Amino acid sequence: MRKIVLSLVKLLFCVAVLFSIGSSASDWRLIGPEGGDVRSLAYDPADPNHILLGTSAGQLFVSQDGGNSWAPFAHLGDGDDYVLDHVIFDPTRPATIYVAGWSLYNQEEGDVFRSDDGGRTWRALPMVHGKSVRALAMAPSDHNTLVIGALDGVFRSPDGGATWTRISPKNHPEIKNIESVAIDPLNPDTIYAGTFHLPWKTEDGGQSWHSIQQGMLLDSDVFSIIIDPNRPATVYVSACSGIYKSVNAGNLFSRIRGIPHSAIRTRVLKQDPKRPGIVYAGTTGGLWKTFDGGNTWELYSAPDVIVNDVLIDPRQPDRVLLATDRGGVLASDDGFDHYTSSNRGFSHRVIGGVVVDRKDPNRLYVGVVNDKDRGGFFLSADGGQSWRQSNRGLDERDILSLQQADSGVIFAGTNHGIFSLLSVNATWLPAAMIMGKRPPESEQAAPPARSQTAHSAATNSRRKPVTHAPKAPLEAVIAPAKAPRVRSLEFTDKAWYAATDQGLFVSVDQGRKWYGEPVEGESDFIVVNHFADGSVTLVSPKHIFLSKDEGASWMEISYPRYVTGLYNLTVVPDGSLWLGTREGALHSTDGGKTWAHLLAGLPTRNVFSVRYDAVGQRLLATALFAHGVFESKDGGQSWQRTPDAGVSIRHALNYQGRLLGASSYNGLLLEQSSAVESASDAAHSGAPTPSASQP
Repeated sequence: MRKIVLSLVKLLFCVAVLFSIGSSASDWRLIGPEGGDVRSLAYDPADPNHILLGTSAGQLFVSQDGGNSWAPFAHLGDGDDYVLDHVIFDPTRPATIYVAGWSLYNQEEGDVFRSDDGGRTWRALPMVHGKSVRALAMAPSDHNTLVIGALDGVFRSPDGGATWTRISPKNHPEIKNIESVAIDPLNPDTIYAGTFHLPWKTEDGGQSWHSIQQGMLLDSDVFSIIIDPNRPATVYVSACSGIYKSVNAGNLFSRIRGIPHSAIRTRVLKQDPKRPGIVYAGTTGGLWKTFDGGNTWELYSAPDVIVNDVLIDPRQPDRVLLATDRGGVLASDDGFDHYTSSNRGFSHRVIGGVVVDRKDPNRLYVGVVNDKDRGGFFLSADGGQSWRQSNRGLDERDILSLQQADSGVIFAGTNHGIFSLLSVNATWLPAAMIMGKRPPESEQAAPPARSQTAHSAATNSRRKPVTHAPKAPLEAVIAPAKAPRVRSLEFTDKAWYAATDQGLFVSVDQGRKWYGEPVEGESDFIVVNHFADGSVTLVSPKHIFLSKDEGASWMEISYPRYVTGLYNLTVVPDGSLWLGTREGALHSTDGGKTWAHLLAGLPTRNVFSVRYDAVGQRLLATALFAHGVFESKDGGQSWQRTPDAGVSIRHALNYQGRLLGASSYNGLLLEQSSAVESASDAAHSGAPTPSASQP
């Protein structure tokens, strides 16, 4: 799909118009957990309460109240990999907005987007399409003059992006990999460019360039350049070797002292618009602030805050917002003497697993990937209106999968083993994972997992609690450093299964001990599923297995040779198989002997899974870059997509008659009204509600 779109783009020599997702707000709502990564912030000069927020997945969020709350606004690019590091409003025409993006995965992809209607529609500017744009600046003295820094050089537009000219020498050995640009406030021909290796300057619009590294340490990666608007000869530069200041327009820099750790990288510098002696330095080691032009610095945030951007309200410069990694937006009204999270309506979370509580459908549990101490496990008691974190014992592990036992105990499959949570206020406890074939059931019988009360009593007692299972050999228990990545958990009445990168692990004692081994010589598994007919499916990136006897024996199922990657295998009630692959959805009605490539409304590539929704009596499918869920009520003969969700959805389940979607990068989304009447009717008739699922 993506290659087809890009081919059409190149054929037409322009990028298709991209639309705001604000219009779909009535169909889907982001419900959190709130927070995550923010790359950039920019305010509307005509109304500083109007702020745009850029993410690393091609999304813009908007705030109309000065950053107190947020809403999804637009998606830029045809995938989910554009890092939107720069957003600029034209101060003379605030409805004109520019956004620069670069691809996380492909250095040949990137764009500058422009909107002339306040962000309702966007277009990619054709002459710089495909450039990995890392920097964007607008000339303060001429708002039609734009300069971008890309991996292949510096480019300038004199007409608001309609045309562009390379102003850096082509194939120059040093003026490349441009990471920052700045334009003199009085003379648009004077331009500074920071590279992955030291800064450069032109004073004649790019006809000639000279290095301005004097006073700087060699091999300094220049992240940010700012020019004092009142004294253009004063220039600040941040680099991996520290912060530098020049008072003679870059002819000589002096290294600013005061930020103690040389390993701290200063990603962004921002100067107070009313008090030029105040400069903020956003670093990988917190927010630093100087009141005297850089002579002395003081830390104004926690040292573990990673700052990507700083926004200062021009009306009230003590109102400051930070764009951070993992922590979302931090806001202060007193120059960061005090600050708080300000993420209402904003979620940039990678969901590893979602569970609906078996007894209380208003209780939701979510596992998060990549956010370390600000991620892990979240729970909501009110259907996603509010969330709280419960991470004690996880030690910053990523949660890749979640399940809930009949007893109510939550189990998390992490990037380092399996953990259990007896109650939401308890500590996560690691499970014993043992490499090797599990002993006969008669030798390992054990009581079910204990209740929280029993656990507390055993913990408080001085006596060693009695165990009924034989003690595993010490050398067989997997050390924490070697614990597997547990990508999928599935619980049945007879056994519990864990698909990991070290094999299939099985527990028959309610998760106290897990025994793991390869299946048919394969160890790298990504998903395991159990179905009502007792069959179990097991999938690795290149192999699929099916068991008809609850996992006692396995048979490998072949698939077409043109398939290059596998995602999921599902058995639906009619006994047929659905295979989600990189090449799309495949369907088999003869146990996997033959396969048909199914379209009929489904994407041609990267279908993650096709699952049966018993409540709605339909099939549900999700796919890469698909901003919605595909559903079929005729066994897969035809498919319709739900209204556009604005963000990619990796997995969906029926939640009280509506779809609950786990997005690729934006937490959970809840459908605002049931798209299928049968789903609501079935829910009211008392049909069972899915209790747990993993994306």
